[in-house]
Amino acid sequence: MRRFLSVLTLVTLIQSFPIVVSAQVQPQAKQSSDPIQMVLAANWMTNYPDNKFYPERIISRADLASIMVKAFRLDKRQATSKENFVVPDVPPSHPAYKDIQTVLKTDIMRGYRGNLFFPNQRVTRAEALAIFAQAYGVFQFPDETVNEILAPHPDAASIPPWARKAIATVVAEAFVNTDTQGNIYPLKPMTRGDMAYVLSKYLQRQGQDAEIPDAPPAPPQP
Repeated sequence: MRRFLSVLTLVTLIQSFPIVVSAQVQPQAKQSSDPIQMVLAANWMTNYPDNKFYPERIISRADLASIMVKAFRLDKRQATSKENFVVPDVPPSHPAYKDIQTVLKTDIMRGYRGNLFFPNQRVTRAEALAIFAQAYGVFQFPDETVNEILAPHPDAASIPPWARKAIATVVAEAFVNTDTQGNIYPLKPMTRGDMAYVLSKYLQRQGQDAEIPDAPPAPPQP
């Protein structure tokens, strides 16, 4: 009887073993690779009040300022302790006032003549990518290297001179979305979908907890 029970116990253990192993090797659910879902999860961009993202809508300078502050934690940089700028078209009541002050103090973005910021002005892809690169840290490539990096892109000649080194940085880091021919479209408006793509690639490369170094002075803006 004891031998029968021992055999029965052994059979039961053998039968249950594959179940245990199977439970141990179940793959974990993968994180979303959708750019929009990634930036929403990171709280770097948000939906509109109707809970829609509208990827086709154009990014404004105020939008870009707020995104840069969130993505690169610019409000944690020492430069934010400076005295506030007087910006006639961005009063303290403006929704993005604090973020705009932060990008100005950290030299990630600059104002225009008369200390105007033009918060509602649309930004081109060249402007947005250059400002992103400024927050990320522009690689100090020699001109020859910049030209080599941009050469595979058919519309590289349309990149403004002031943005070439910055765009070479984000191209080298594979942060930029292009068409099937590799066109960057630097003079087209930057859409929310475009920005989500860039940020998602940065998330994949650096992670949300990456330490971001202080950036050098901002490149000139048109």
